Amino acid sequence: MDFAGYSTHSSKILALSSTREEFKGNIHIDFVHGKLGHRREFGGGRGQPLARAIGLKHGANPTVVDATAGLGRDAFVLASLGAQVTMIERSPILAALLDDGLKRLAAELGFSEPGLSDIAEQQLHLVHANAIEWLQNQTENRPDVVYMDPMYPHRSKSALVKKEMRALRALVGDDEDSALLLQAARCCALKRVVVKRPKGAPLIGDGNNPVKPSGNVQSKNTRYDIYSVIPSV
Repeated sequence: MDFAGYSTHSSKILALSSTREEFKGNIHIDFVHGKLGHRREFGGGRGQPLARAIGLKHGANPTVVDATAGLGRDAFVLASLGAQVTMIERSPILAALLDDGLKRLAAELGFSEPGLSDIAEQQLHLVHANAIEWLQNQTENRPDVVYMDPMYPHRSKSALVKKEMRALRALVGDDEDSALLLQAARCCALKRVVVKRPKGAPLIGDGNNPVKPSGNVQSKNTRYDIYSVIPSV
């Protein structure tokens, strides 16, 4: 499958590859090994900033919609900590990579890590859809939390941007509809909306009217803005 100079190819693993200057190499989704495996084991558990922002505490296991799934990393971490997570991804290429990663997760965990089999079978689900439309159509089974990680503001020095981020930016571009997504998320979520931003980045909003969060949780390089929900009329 070709997409603007990119291709996906499959043998045992579906991967995204390109010879374009801004992104050379292959990317595939591995929920078991590598960075995600290390983060699952040593990321700080429910005490890490992401988990605290979502509300994973005191035994609570909220239902979460990750409205900007991307490569699925934060969604997987939340699922591994006990949350029920639905990933929404509108890019057909990223959705295909996520689907392949989930299938391999289900196949591998039965042998290598049986204790995590519930993640693939019960706790982590994928929907290929426009998140704004999907959230607006949820009248039943609304999530406790909607999580957003819109595309970070562009950096002038491409060397500062990791390979995966360059690939995502080339595929989906900047998330120009972040304000609309935030509005839909606040109308859908039952408890809170969490927006991941680079530390020091501006708040999401239309022009000079940013939407102010009710609080935030910060780490060294990241800020998780927490928004209250908009009650149903």
